[in-house]
Amino acid sequence: MMKGITKTQKSVLLVVTLTSFMGPFLISSVNVALPAIEKELQLNAISLSWIMTSFLLSSGIFLLLAGRWADFLGHKKMFKAGTVIFLLFTFLCSFSKSGTLLITLRFLQGTGAAMLMATGPAILVREFPKERRGAVLGFTVSAVYIGLAVGPTAGGFITFYLGWQAIFFISSLLGLLVMVVAIIYLGTDKIKSDTSLLDYKGALIYALALASMVYGSSVVKTLLGQIILTGGVLLLILFIWQQGKSTVAFFPVKEFKVNRLFAFSNFAALINYSATFAIVFLISLYLQKVLDFSPRTAGSILIAQPMVMAFLSPIAGKLSDKYEPRLLASTGMLICSIGLGLFILLNAQSSVFFIIGNLAFIGFGFALFSSPNMNTIMSSVEQSKAGLASGISATMRVLGQILSMTIATAIFALFFNKQSITNIDIDVFLKGTKVAFVIFSILSFTGVYFSYNRGKLH
Repeated sequence: MMKGITKTQKSVLLVVTLTSFMGPFLISSVNVALPAIEKELQLNAISLSWIMTSFLLSSGIFLLLAGRWADFLGHKKMFKAGTVIFLLFTFLCSFSKSGTLLITLRFLQGTGAAMLMATGPAILVREFPKERRGAVLGFTVSAVYIGLAVGPTAGGFITFYLGWQAIFFISSLLGLLVMVVAIIYLGTDKIKSDTSLLDYKGALIYALALASMVYGSSVVKTLLGQIILTGGVLLLILFIWQQGKSTVAFFPVKEFKVNRLFAFSNFAALINYSATFAIVFLISLYLQKVLDFSPRTAGSILIAQPMVMAFLSPIAGKLSDKYEPRLLASTGMLICSIGLGLFILLNAQSSVFFIIGNLAFIGFGFALFSSPNMNTIMSSVEQSKAGLASGISATMRVLGQILSMTIATAIFALFFNKQSITNIDIDVFLKGTKVAFVIFSILSFTGVYFSYNRGKLH
């Protein structure tokens, strides 16, 4: 894979791979540290959830903007700015003395992460020839899963011995390395800036829509929450209509209409993440409540899925350079659907080997789907729209993650009311979990349709 590429290409691949690792690593490692953060900063459950939600929310808001603006301002310029912003606010997070400050810094940290996620794949597409795109994109996807796999173990270890603040401090040191390498080797863009072509009105509508929907969902039981959620949905409809009319739109409504390959690949990604992201959340609770495992043991079991993803993603990406990506991706999504269906069978006597085997099975399916799907998205548009395609793809991932957790939370609210997980009867917990996996499995099966019917790339 590394033969026959230049020093610059190696440096570009290094920095993009490292940034692909950092975001998921922080998400998964901070997840483990939440009880320690809750205790030290004296937070309630809602405030604690916003430490995670604020990062996802800002990423979701700014991914589209960063992808589109990078097409005009320069992908490398935007990437470098993203490394600086991510490094700065990651470092400041380690000094937070209140929940409000940490939530604010996490939101700002998410803006830097969005800039990196939106531009990294676009830079790779520009630097590497078409026949290598699937392979190099597979490396970055693999880095995402390595981050998810390493995060829980590393986060638990760091929190226990050094405190939760050290997670952010150590991550900022990695960010410093990326920033230095990016500044030295990434080079500059050969385009002219023209900020008059940026759609600020659409950006504002989109930000308000997403923020309203996420916040409204968190307080949906109240009348105010329902009003805010409804307002967010209406704003989203207004945004799509406005983007269809705008001459400087950053959400490619027209591209979705005329480019079936691009549109269906993105729909498949949105559905796949919506169906699979909450798996770790649900199985983690199952292992600790129903099987009475410790968090450390549960984390060791949950590693099975991301480890398989990390190992197989580069291979799947390379295969998509030679074989039709839709066949690989559709097969992968079908495997995910079957795996989700198998988790409906979970009961109080389920074997640990069944759980590990099914997690690995789903990990195999996800790896087979994600790299070929990303290769299709990035190869289905002109190079001048690479930043846009990268931003849309990353946005679909984040929106899918948010939707997945929203579905799980809604089911919990329906079955468990206001009880804590500890006080819920095991049979009631299993019933709620089964319903969740029924919904996710059906959702995933519908995604197979979009994946298979997207059209041919090769």
